[in-house]
Amino acid sequence: MQDKTLQALGIPFSALMSIIFGMMILSFPIGAYIVFNTDIGRDINYEYPLEGLDFFVVGINVEIPIGFELGDAFIVLWCVYVVIFAIAIFGSKKSFFGELVPIMNDGKYRDANYMVSAIRWFAVLVLVSAIINIAQESVGIITEPPIAQNDLIQFFDITKAPIIEELGFRVLLIGVILYLAYSHKTSARHFFKSLWHPHKNLHIFNNKKAILLIIAVSILFGLAHIISGEPWSNGKFAQAAAGGIIIGWAYFRHGFVAALLIHWATNYFIFSYVHLVSSINMVSIDVAFSHSMLQTFEIIFVIAGIISAALMIIHKIDSKRQKALEA
Repeated sequence: MQDKTLQALGIPFSALMSIIFGMMILSFPIGAYIVFNTDIGRDINYEYPLEGLDFFVVGINVEIPIGFELGDAFIVLWCVYVVIFAIAIFGSKKSFFGELVPIMNDGKYRDANYMVSAIRWFAVLVLVSAIINIAQESVGIITEPPIAQNDLIQFFDITKAPIIEELGFRVLLIGVILYLAYSHKTSARHFFKSLWHPHKNLHIFNNKKAILLIIAVSILFGLAHIISGEPWSNGKFAQAAAGGIIIGWAYFRHGFVAALLIHWATNYFIFSYVHLVSSINMVSIDVAFSHSMLQTFEIIFVIAGIISAALMIIHKIDSKRQKALEA
């Protein structure tokens, strides 16, 4: 029965993964177009000089006094994401489509590709965020973003945030702590490999302590969104903390590439389309979110999240059954 269910879910799961993958690829030129060929910055453009680079690390804002133009910094970030994206397509053991073929055939994934893991957990994150949002709104808790003084600067900050926050929260607070607790080697090579993929390179036989650490860091991650810098409303705490748990687990289990791409997807990927709709239709960002195209995207993400969650639950049940038979 479980095998038939997996097979039935395998084809739609693979199809949705392919659609989201294609949408992600298109977001790269769309984001560049937004920065360099639209007037979302109104009285400023990509030549706007920035006097410092803000780092948001463990809830603390640190500014490095470096002068640069917004467009130049955006190109650097854009190139970093392109490289990470390419690594995700071809790693870690199979290519993206090489991993999808067996999933399509029998519904069983092997966690052999960063991109499949990233898209799968991104879809689950969107599903969980939607559930939290509906639950909070039913009791009058509204999630409101900080007021953006300039849409171009906001898009640049959104593009920058995944790298800064993943290094600050996941790598520093989860990766380094797990390395100090579980590593029996002191070489620099092993240190960086452990930070790149903790579960693969550290001998952690009991995941419970790692999960407790991920939850603790995720609470800090949620608090940072409502008390630091330009804070969201209090309703963002639950969403950010839940997202932190999902990204933290993805970092621990699947590595830095998967975690960074999940965060990138919630920021740059989604907002590149939002700003495109806003620019073409000459409407505000808030109005753009309610556009039919963005609503369709959300439906695709939620359905993908439901199927992903169903596959993971079935796999978990099947794994426990196999262990019981072996015992």
